[in-house]
Amino acid sequence: MSDAALTEAGVETGTERRDFIRASVVNVLGNAVKIVVEAAAGLTFGSLALLADAAHSVADLVASIVVLVWGRSVYADPDDTHPHGHQRVEPLAALFVGSVVALLGLNFFYESVRGFIVGVDVRFSPILVAALLFAMADMYVLYRYTTWVNETVDSAALDALAIDCLNDIYTSIAALVGIAGVFFGYPLLDAGAGAVVSVLVIYQGFEIGRENVSYLVGAAPSEAERQRVVEALRTHPAVEGVHDLVVFYDGTDLEVEAHVEVDGELTLVEAHDIETELISRLRDLDIVGDVHLHLDPAGIGEWKDAEENRE
Repeated sequence: MSDAALTEAGVETGTERRDFIRASVVNVLGNAVKIVVEAAAGLTFGSLALLADAAHSVADLVASIVVLVWGRSVYADPDDTHPHGHQRVEPLAALFVGSVVALLGLNFFYESVRGFIVGVDVRFSPILVAALLFAMADMYVLYRYTTWVNETVDSAALDALAIDCLNDIYTSIAALVGIAGVFFGYPLLDAGAGAVVSVLVIYQGFEIGRENVSYLVGAAPSEAERQRVVEALRTHPAVEGVHDLVVFYDGTDLEVEAHVEVDGELTLVEAHDIETELISRLRDLDIVGDVHLHLDPAGIGEWKDAEENRE
């Protein structure tokens, strides 16, 4: 890679890191404000639904802080202890987000069920409605901002936070139904809304965790993503065959390993140039990180007995 390309890549990485940090800070502040408003209203009037929604935001706040402090290390350069970079830190941060969300959801599901058994002591106030409407507006703005930033950053951790913001709106709507029940003289609806909110929170945490575990264990990508890699190799005019292709996740990026068959009469310099072109082709794909290629002379019959390995 040329010095100019390296400089451009460094500037792009620096911009993405700055945007990532800014979006993380905004998430921290947005969730902190939501917690204060909902917790104050919930404690004052005894609403389990509002307290469950506020607790969800406590999980969001913790997750946002973790993403801010931990997730940004994905932009650090490779070093002696992490020679392939820090890509796996990002899904690890997102997995922590999902775990915290799911655990708090379980806790408030228990509290809501307990409310059904022992009863609830909740009083209606327009302040409860106002707090929930503010919370929904707060999360919508936060969702739109985080999604907008992530269009260029493309971060799994920010994507997890954005999904969490969107789901917060749904949980606040469920809490609003519970408050409406209190208004119409059915206070147990508050506990019911708290249970619904908790189930949504648990499901959300599970989905975030499930996606990011795939990144951490080096799972294979979708067939469509794999075919993008195959086509990038096969369409090069000097490539006569591809075999032993392995594509797997290394963090949120794909790592590619392959044997590529080329004309055996090429000079070493010509073969080197072709390998460089193929690596550049693959790295130009937005889903690919590291690439490891081995060039084989075509036509020597080494792989003809193992056609199932050929692509």
